Amino acid sequence: MSELSPQAMPNHVAVIMDGNGRWAEQRGLPRSDGHRAGVDAVREIVRAADDLGIGFLTLYAFSTENWNRPKTEVDLLMKLPEEYFEQELPDVIQRGCRIRSIGQRDRLPPNVRRCLDDAVTRTQDGTGLQLVFALSYGGRGEIVEAARRLLREQEAGRFDADGLDEKVFASYLDEPELPDVDLLIRTGGERRVSNFLLWQIAYAELLVSECMWPDFGRAELTAALADYQQRERRFGKTSAQLPGATR
Repeated sequence: MSELSPQAMPNHVAVIMDGNGRWAEQRGLPRSDGHRAGVDAVREIVRAADDLGIGFLTLYAFSTENWNRPKTEVDLLMKLPEEYFEQELPDVIQRGCRIRSIGQRDRLPPNVRRCLDDAVTRTQDGTGLQLVFALSYGGRGEIVEAARRLLREQEAGRFDADGLDEKVFASYLDEPELPDVDLLIRTGGERRVSNFLLWQIAYAELLVSECMWPDFGRAELTAALADYQQRERRFGKTSAQLPGATR
């Protein structure tokens, strides 16, 4: 594997953390064991991303569709954020990371909202890795809610529709400071985006890993970044139109 170039590192990496349940089933374990193993993978990937100098890391922790899973599984999944922050927040703070969240916070149980608010508040001055948790999140829902905010502003006379462009619309999304995704990784081998960051992944490079999320560690992230650095990002342009390109 070629050595990674710090200058070619993606600014924003987003991950669809898939495969916890299948990982457990392959080992004859309950799905709950797979989800807890997935938390260990989060710990390793957050530390690796910070060490490698990635600016933003967004993790798809719980989708709006996940509310349809069996209650026992949902209840477990809602306990994991609290356990993660209890164990990892000191290290996150020491590293200078900042925690952010996107998604329908009103649907989260009070204990999850409390630990999330505490993590966000205690890391708000962090200037290192920006760690974004997508909890109770759906890309379409985020876009619809942004449209609602715009309409309320217009009804209040604080917004002129003629001034609407992509930059303005993006400022009404859940986390306006979140830049476009450079690299979208999906573990577990499935090949779909599953309603994740639909606005932000418009020009993202896509990488599907056959590795189940609990087995996705520093080596797998490094390999994904090496693959990314070998790609030519055109943004709709030809090679000749890219900066530094020759005909």
